Amino acid sequence: MKLKTLTASILAAGLIAATSVNAGDITVVSWGGAYTKSQVEAYHKPWVAETGNTIKSEDYNGGIAEIKAQVEAGNVSWDIVDVELSDAIRACDEGLLETIDHKSLPDGADGTPATEDFLEGTLYECAVANIVWSTIFAYDKSKMKDGPKTMADFFDLEKFPGKRGLRKGAKVNLEFALMADGVPAKEVYDVLATPEGVDRAFKKLDTIKKDVVWWEAGAQPPQLLADGEVAITTAYNGRIFNAVAGEKKPFEIVWDGQIWDLDLWVIPKGSKNKDLAMEFLKYSTGTKALAAQASWISYGPARKSSGPLVGKYATDESIDMGPQMPTNPANLTNAVQSNFEFWADNADQLKERFNAWLAKG
Repeated sequence: MKLKTLTASILAAGLIAATSVNAGDITVVSWGGAYTKSQVEAYHKPWVAETGNTIKSEDYNGGIAEIKAQVEAGNVSWDIVDVELSDAIRACDEGLLETIDHKSLPDGADGTPATEDFLEGTLYECAVANIVWSTIFAYDKSKMKDGPKTMADFFDLEKFPGKRGLRKGAKVNLEFALMADGVPAKEVYDVLATPEGVDRAFKKLDTIKKDVVWWEAGAQPPQLLADGEVAITTAYNGRIFNAVAGEKKPFEIVWDGQIWDLDLWVIPKGSKNKDLAMEFLKYSTGTKALAAQASWISYGPARKSSGPLVGKYATDESIDMGPQMPTNPANLTNAVQSNFEFWADNADQLKERFNAWLAKG
């Protein structure tokens, strides 16, 4: 894991003294790469400058195993963690997280109470959402001029030959497989809730299994495309956007069949810096902070009041960020919202089956 301490903004002793007599430090855990950079620019640096506190930024690959291990050992070193929704629900149900009083969250910039300002379904007992993100698939249009248009195309090795990149796990891959096999987006979880549906999804995955390159960290898919190790890959939409806008890569996002989800802040139970972590959570989910993050990466802010403030890309004002968001209406024509209840209930069972399937070679 990478450990980075953000101190540039608070090196001046005078600033520290002026902003906080009792400056502290917290460990903020997220996903690394372009995503963490967006948080560093929008949340970390301004908060550090305003408060005199310090942030240690640590990367992980998701899941609740590390949070659980720390809490159960009574030695919690992480203070606030960016997690997927299904993991937030599971960890809260297992008593691994601090509860959060939604009334303590700051009002929107327009004065709207937080409980009304956050998008529906983004506030939970132990978690507060910051972004709406999506898993999409993408290809290098310089190498594939008439590229894939649908999820079925992703699985069509004859029409679109070459290796495929998939995240190593059951989540999203089973949904993608069913859509590729003809299941309408709105029926995906109804089908997946049956044993026959799960069998059908794995059978579809069988058709490309020998051509799959598995990835685990969000930074890998753009690199796999750039290196030519895969012809098409699933990826987090913000990672591909960053590669296109920030690194001028000739990649094309296909929004058909996108699976959109939330990322949320949680505070592990027993955090040694619980109060300070809560202050950071409040700051980073404020209207301006969420809008600022959306200028660095194409993930939609979880607050309604942030929407009007989303403008141009931070490093290239020729790029309007609105159309790049998963929540842009044009990108939602055949989309699936990840069903957190389904994954909270079935993650362990399907992970076990996926690992057994993968081990068969």
